[in-house]
Amino acid sequence: MSKQRTVIVTGAAGGIGKAIAQAFTKQNDFVYIADLNREAAEETAASLGANAKGIHLDVTDEASIQSAIAQITLEKGSIEVLVNNAGLQYRSPIESFPLEKWNLLLNVMLTGVFLMTKHVFPHMKEAGYGRIVNISSVHGKLATPEKVAYVAAKHGVIGVTGVTALEGAAHNITANSILPGPVRTDLVQKQLDSLTVKGLTEKEALETILYPRQAMNRFIQPEEVASGVLYLASDAASGITGEHLSVAGGM
Repeated sequence: MSKQRTVIVTGAAGGIGKAIAQAFTKQNDFVYIADLNREAAEETAASLGANAKGIHLDVTDEASIQSAIAQITLEKGSIEVLVNNAGLQYRSPIESFPLEKWNLLLNVMLTGVFLMTKHVFPHMKEAGYGRIVNISSVHGKLATPEKVAYVAAKHGVIGVTGVTALEGAAHNITANSILPGPVRTDLVQKQLDSLTVKGLTEKEALETILYPRQAMNRFIQPEEVASGVLYLASDAASGITGEHLSVAGGM
């Protein structure tokens, strides 16, 4: 499409989400920086220039999603691209994993993907065009100890992506997922910090916890994930749907 597209990126106030939003604005798409933290969303949007706007959005709250999408469609008339990126982490052995943390992670990273897709889908179907990119994880296909909720949610994202691809195919809507490896964001840094507190050096933490099967033995940069998202959301990838692209350095 030659016209400026409207893009929603959830959890876009920082980290991978901000890099994704920036990549879209650089190619002249208009991006809604959708985040639970309104102030951070607005600050990020301001830093990205005229092609970005911050908007408050709670992906676990259906009413919040409906309100945000209504505002976006009123302002822009259409939604061409949805990137479901919002996420968080909590580590604990299964037997001590708090139910409220399980529910929180599943609500944000799995139910949130479902709800965003549910309410954007009608607009994309009406337009006969849509690109949905879900941020799963290498944990969508493998497991790591102490991450039961995160692993379950990211496996689920792959399942939701597959169903979305099938239901969207007849309407020129593609749905794919990106599976990042360890990206040096605040989320991962907090995990590293907790492991070094336990006596591991950062190198040991990386080798033991984050890089059990990573060929490149390095962090993935947020911009590398953004490049994958940009491609899957492009018309160059119009024949690709229901796929799951690892950006993980060989994990």
